[in-house]
Amino acid sequence: MKAFLRGYLRSPPAMIGLLLLLAVVAMAISADWLFPRDPLALAGRPLQWPAGHPRFPLGTDNSGRDIAAQIFHGARISLLIGVVATAIAILVGIVVGALAGYHGGWVDDVLMRLTEAFQTLPNFLLLLVLVAVFGSDLTTVTIAIGAVSWPAPARLTRAEFLTLRNREFVQACRTLGMGDARIIFREILPNALPPIIVYASVVMAVAILLESALAFLRLSDPNVASWGNLIGLGRDVLRVQWYVSAIPGLAILLTVLAVSLVGQGLNDALNPRLRRR
Repeated sequence: MKAFLRGYLRSPPAMIGLLLLLAVVAMAISADWLFPRDPLALAGRPLQWPAGHPRFPLGTDNSGRDIAAQIFHGARISLLIGVVATAIAILVGIVVGALAGYHGGWVDDVLMRLTEAFQTLPNFLLLLVLVAVFGSDLTTVTIAIGAVSWPAPARLTRAEFLTLRNREFVQACRTLGMGDARIIFREILPNALPPIIVYASVVMAVAILLESALAFLRLSDPNVASWGNLIGLGRDVLRVQWYVSAIPGLAILLTVLAVSLVGQGLNDALNPRLRRR
């Protein structure tokens, strides 16, 4: 643990990413305290520029809603979607990849053909189909993002299991009569987790971007204060009141950058060759 912390803390980009991510988390936690009112309620005159009124430090949108309130409450939505969708994608990917990599043969062929079938269509196009069929409420959108994001973690997990399944400790477990499920999830998986944990940061960043893209196209849940919804709303006044889209766009950029930098820091800290330097 000390080696991991030392490896992470000595990376300046990783620390910057961690501080940015903690700032976003603090925004999500403090949203109800700083902005107790409904962030989608009318608050003032529409399209007031940032710093133009002391009550609205980030201005108001087309409908007169406080942009700062939507930014703070939107941090909660973005983090929720990112974390839950990533958990779904990583869980499904681990199960599929572990079974394919451990058993090989026809099991590997069937599961990898299934994975390839999901990868035939681009993630966003498949996401549009799922949202069109099942609806655009927040729960459905989150599950749909997780459902289109699992193939890459599955392939990564499979590659790790193909490398580890014939190692000496696995052979020893088989000799002791351990069942396949115990070998997969208690012996091999812990050794395969570091690159999967690092890749989870990529999945989370992509999940936040996918939800924002859906909201920009007005295909996400309009009843929640999300950064993507605010960007989509500002599209109608982009040439004049560009700040309506620019402010949530900057929030998305910093959040995705933070998650990516944290993932890179985890990669450096979990990589034994880098730790020994």
